[in-house]
Amino acid sequence: MEGLRTSSALSSTHMPASRSKTHFTKHKFLNFQFNPLPNSTFSRKTPSKSKLFTAIPSSPSLVSNPEPELEADSRAEKFDWYAHWYPVMPVCDLDKRAPHAKKVMGLDIVVWWDKNESSWRVFKDACPHRLAPLSEGRIDQWGRLQCVYHGWCFNGSGNCNFIPQAPPDGPPVCTSKRACAAVYPSTVQHDIVWFWPNTDPQYKDIILKKQPPFIPELDDPSYIKMSISRDLPYGYEVMIENLMDPAHVPYAHYGIMRTREPKVKGDREGGSPVELSIKKLDRDGFVGDQGQFGINKFIAPCISYAHSSPVVDPGDGAIADAEKERKIMENESSNWQKACFVPTKSDAFVVGFRKWLHKYAGGQVDWRGNHGGALPPTPPREQLLDRYWSHVVNCSSCNSACKGLSALEVVLQFASLAFIGIAGAAKHKANTMVAMAVVCFACSKWLNQFIYKNFHFHDYDHAFR
Repeated sequence: MEGLRTSSALSSTHMPASRSKTHFTKHKFLNFQFNPLPNSTFSRKTPSKSKLFTAIPSSPSLVSNPEPELEADSRAEKFDWYAHWYPVMPVCDLDKRAPHAKKVMGLDIVVWWDKNESSWRVFKDACPHRLAPLSEGRIDQWGRLQCVYHGWCFNGSGNCNFIPQAPPDGPPVCTSKRACAAVYPSTVQHDIVWFWPNTDPQYKDIILKKQPPFIPELDDPSYIKMSISRDLPYGYEVMIENLMDPAHVPYAHYGIMRTREPKVKGDREGGSPVELSIKKLDRDGFVGDQGQFGINKFIAPCISYAHSSPVVDPGDGAIADAEKERKIMENESSNWQKACFVPTKSDAFVVGFRKWLHKYAGGQVDWRGNHGGALPPTPPREQLLDRYWSHVVNCSSCNSACKGLSALEVVLQFASLAFIGIAGAAKHKANTMVAMAVVCFACSKWLNQFIYKNFHFHDYDHAFR
């Protein structure tokens, strides 16, 4: 299954794996960027006058027609998956000293810092020479991207500046168009690197015609901004549904994050009716009403924007979501409304998303041959709930914290041995030295478990929460 980068509140979804917070006030705005498996971007256009979809009837908690028609409408204007900007990575988690390999929409790309133009560049991750991944190379002393295989060097425009194997007095092979690296248009907005998934020269200046989505709150100093990134082993549809589903929070995230306490609790978790409705839906997404909790916008294909509502890190529900996705695939996504029973208003946004997906986007991501669509084998639990490779390794703050605490663990172990040595050699206070050795050793063991649970793997069993 190929990976694609999804933004859950347009900016980046990069959250330390060990952190889970809920924000309701105006002065705390989270911007998330997740990396689930199939994903996309968005654009803003004037809504069409097509019939608006709503999953809310007049009854207080049930939808009058729980199985909306999801067949693709051949008359509807189709959504172009490759005519949008895609978020790649928060700038704060990118090292300017090295190229970075990423996969978005099934495309292998390399992100690197062009110090000569002071800008981030996005290339196809393949050298034009022998297709070696440019992400395995380095940034040389002149600020060029150098291929690790034969040393070919490229500037920020993709032009080949140097071919070591070409004689200085021979044909100018560097000037050949075939020697150029494939360049994707790229830009930085909201402290996130974005790219346009088409290397055709006609899109070179696409930024002048169409910009990445703009979320005012992310540039408003009165808001607190947090970037969170995590690679999750499930697909685009399930990822987007997860972000639009507030009803799952008290259950899937029980004991992890706080939720509003209902006046009357029907069970331990306190789940209650959620009044959601779709106000308008067109090719570019939809606008949903969350009642007293504000609005929710889906800006197709990968941005979920919620105002005055909690934003959740879905990582701890990865197992349930992965299994749900496999069952949907087994029933074919086109039969979603028949396989799933969604009778309450709390599923209105999910139904709205499925309506958009089938009416405007052909019912699935257009991979253009970059992904076959088949699901890989279900990985073991340790991999599903992994924190290190899914988040820590790419998060500058968590990576630094993990390395620092690991170093402290080693220091404590050496201190324990040192105190034992001193106790053996000292004639006085030997008991004190032994006690200090025991304390240091115990602290190192506790720290080892703390590091493992917070930065590597922490199991979550719903039955025993």
